[in-house]
Amino acid sequence: MSAPTDHSDAILQRVMGLHPKIIDLSLDRMLRLLGDLGNPQDRLPPVIHIAGTNGKGSTLAMIRAGLETAGKRVHAYTSPHLARFHERIRLAGTLIPEAELADILTEIEDVNAGRSITFFELTTAAAFLAFERQEADFTLLEVGLGGRLDATNVVSSPTLTIITPVSIDHTQYLGDTLPEIAAEKAGILKHGVPCIVGKQDDAALQVIEARAARLSSPLITAGQHWHAAADGDGMIFQDERGLVDLPLPTLRGPHQIDNAGTAIAALRTLGFGADEALGAVTRAEWPARMQRLRMGPLVDIAAQNGCELWLDGGHNAAGGQAVAATLAAMPERPTHLICGMLNTKDVAGYLRPLAAVAQSLTAVSIPQELNTLPANETRAAAASVGLPASEADDVTQAVRRLAQENPGARLLICGSLYLAGQVLQENG
Repeated sequence: MSAPTDHSDAILQRVMGLHPKIIDLSLDRMLRLLGDLGNPQDRLPPVIHIAGTNGKGSTLAMIRAGLETAGKRVHAYTSPHLARFHERIRLAGTLIPEAELADILTEIEDVNAGRSITFFELTTAAAFLAFERQEADFTLLEVGLGGRLDATNVVSSPTLTIITPVSIDHTQYLGDTLPEIAAEKAGILKHGVPCIVGKQDDAALQVIEARAARLSSPLITAGQHWHAAADGDGMIFQDERGLVDLPLPTLRGPHQIDNAGTAIAALRTLGFGADEALGAVTRAEWPARMQRLRMGPLVDIAAQNGCELWLDGGHNAAGGQAVAATLAAMPERPTHLICGMLNTKDVAGYLRPLAAVAQSLTAVSIPQELNTLPANETRAAAASVGLPASEADDVTQAVRRLAQENPGARLLICGSLYLAGQVLQENG
């Protein structure tokens, strides 16, 4: 039996050894553990369950901001974390305290009794137990991977489901085609439960619509039941209830207008109005999504030569397109990328749209990450799409060299949430 005084980091490290695979999509182990814990997933505050390839986290952040504008207490479960695991579990608006996290992890570790369980499954169970034990008005659950067999997909009666844009990613787990991946995402749909559907390619939308029809799940779909678009220096949202004029989202990038539309559609389906929509777009915070870094040692190095330092965690082809569109819409300034990626990603697909908006790429490996793509392979991928590329030993070396060689430039660290998390942690 583990000691109750263990720090959460020590417990989480032990949990990593309970299953040979980091990812093993199945609900059997999860349902067994939850049953032993008394099925806390059946007693959560009203659940909003969010799947999709891109925009899940930003959409969740905006929904949370809207609900909190209305004075609601909101639990939220997201992944992965950037700097600390505690970021994944937010209790009624506040990150889970260390003592509570350690106690719950100890309890679950004891109940699991050394049986095979993945890290994500056990920590998702921890979130459910924490959510059950603290009062709140809503629970926001972000799918970890896919949907149908994701550990979060054990809530039988959510209040609302959401599917953000679906694109090609995680093909080794979800399938090689857009319809196959969309079918996995649509696995979160539940009988009779409304689903907000973000902007989709037709091939994905057809799959979602077919499953919704089988489950009598009403769809509230982008481009059909609601519309969101830029309008001058702001944005507009329109549905059958009317039109709302809003400022641009505080989260940067043209794609965030679509995410804001999804969030607002969700809020309005729940009965909220214009004030909550305004809160959603103006109060949301979500690190490493085209985030300008403003303090810390890396910023100091960049600032010595008048450079801006930015950070983004996008990592697939759609993410590359979103970053490129964001850069194209920003004030003109030479942009140089510092990029580290995982070896499970479509690197050329991510970099191809960035070649049109960046002057160069400096490739780095992601420290302490087993699945990092070696810097030389990232450099080669960049060169293959026409992006001048070099290598650096680490992010600090890359920032220093680029700042010296390109005074006044915009430096963007990108390619992986894992890299982004390390940058946030090391940059203070």
